[in-house]
Amino acid sequence: MSNRDLQWSVPVMRAGYAGRGLVYLVVAGFSLYAIWRGGEAKGTSGALAQLETTVWGGVVLFAIFLGMVAYAVWRLIDAWHDLEDEGDDARGMLARAGMVVTGLIHLAIGVLAFLLLFTSKGGNGGGQSTVAKTMEAVMGWPFGPYLVMAIGLATVGAGVYYLYKAVKETYREKLYANDFTRRFSPVLRFGVAAQGVVVTIIGGLILWAGLTADPDKAGGMGESFGWLSGQVYGQVLVTGICLGLAAFAVFLFVNAAYRIVPRVDGDEATALA
Repeated sequence: MSNRDLQWSVPVMRAGYAGRGLVYLVVAGFSLYAIWRGGEAKGTSGALAQLETTVWGGVVLFAIFLGMVAYAVWRLIDAWHDLEDEGDDARGMLARAGMVVTGLIHLAIGVLAFLLLFTSKGGNGGGQSTVAKTMEAVMGWPFGPYLVMAIGLATVGAGVYYLYKAVKETYREKLYANDFTRRFSPVLRFGVAAQGVVVTIIGGLILWAGLTADPDKAGGMGESFGWLSGQVYGQVLVTGICLGLAAFAVFLFVNAAYRIVPRVDGDEATALA
């Protein structure tokens, strides 16, 4: 059943997905450029900091800030009103709790963009990554290493879920069916799979940090690139993942334009699935 009273939330959702798309486009773009110049792929913080030095960087950072705030607001609204129709059972409530966590993570990226834009405090000082600093703080809590391991396992689970979505193409259930989404479905699938690989590696690094009680072993996207580059054919793997993240940016932009909101659109929408 559709609920037209919540129609106002759809523009917020579309702005949020567009903001996410910008973030991944910046990360993939700067990473591929760095690799082409013989350098290393960039994490989110590094890419946004480099963006700050470009001609249009301030405009893009401000757009990212607005988009991340919109995405965080959308996820909170989504979870509260169950706009994705997840339900009130245990599985549904877990999915809705995950929406809140996802929203808060992206709000943190928005805060980073704001700090880079309006203050001189956006960088991480060249020391620990933001993820490592967070895990170090969590390890100081009672049962801290176990909490870090739980965070790592949850992150690995999120990455595996992305991979499942790519294999089964379940993302097609939330996209309008039209010529554009049909034509670009292989690109969308590649992007979702690449995101799954990156998130799984990040989760593995966090889990390893908890197992070894060493927060410096945790890391975000930049550290996952570093881990991949140390494997056999590492540079090829990193380049492939960066191309995949560019495809994931396309996936997010497509969601911004064509995503279905079940509790708003009801049965009137024809999904790509």
